Amino acid sequence: MKYKRILLKLSGEALQGSNKETHIDPAMLEQYSEEIKRVKEKGVELAIVIGGGNIFRGGEADVLGIDRVQGDYMGMLATVINAMALQSALERHGLYTRLMSGIKMEQVCEPFIRRRAIRHLEKGRIVIFGAGIGNPYFTTDSTASLRAIEIQANVVLKGTRVDGVYSKDPEKFTDAVRYSKLSFQEAYEKNLNIMDMTAFTLCMENKLPIIVFDMNKKGNLLKVAMGEEAGTLIS
Repeated sequence: MKYKRILLKLSGEALQGSNKETHIDPAMLEQYSEEIKRVKEKGVELAIVIGGGNIFRGGEADVLGIDRVQGDYMGMLATVINAMALQSALERHGLYTRLMSGIKMEQVCEPFIRRRAIRHLEKGRIVIFGAGIGNPYFTTDSTASLRAIEIQANVVLKGTRVDGVYSKDPEKFTDAVRYSKLSFQEAYEKNLNIMDMTAFTLCMENKLPIIVFDMNKKGNLLKVAMGEEAGTLIS
């Protein structure tokens, strides 16, 4: 395997799948669990950060007349709901997991302690990070970058609905150009919307590569983990 320790970033909306009737589609949980299991069976140490956009986004708070800070905390709790659902699905597939939270809620998850998280990974457990970093104004992209650096991951894999980074939105523009590789500087100069600036800068300053790939295509996660080209590498 090319990468020994991976941080996988998943969006909350991805869990909704095509089923807009519910916040979490059981079929998507099943699909993601199978993809993750294939990678884990290769001996990779795997940590996961999942968003909460299928349930609540902190950015929506203003529309509802909710204070931004309060809204961000609501969004963090939404990520814990998704993390718990994913944890349960992974355990149904016989995988050992630990859920660690940036906000203390001992009844459902452990508080995030860096050394403990690393120990869990060394023991072969999948570590899921919920509730962001426990502070408002930080996205789950920033959480993914920060946690990846803290646990000394070799790469951040950002699972999306598209097969890499494009010059513009490929779902809207047919002439969008796909990049197979980019330097951090090129991505910054082209103003490509890969991650929010805080998350992107953290990776750039710590020389932590990012791979953006299509998580919904079966087998893609394993391909990326093995170093095959199945997305866009930013390094």
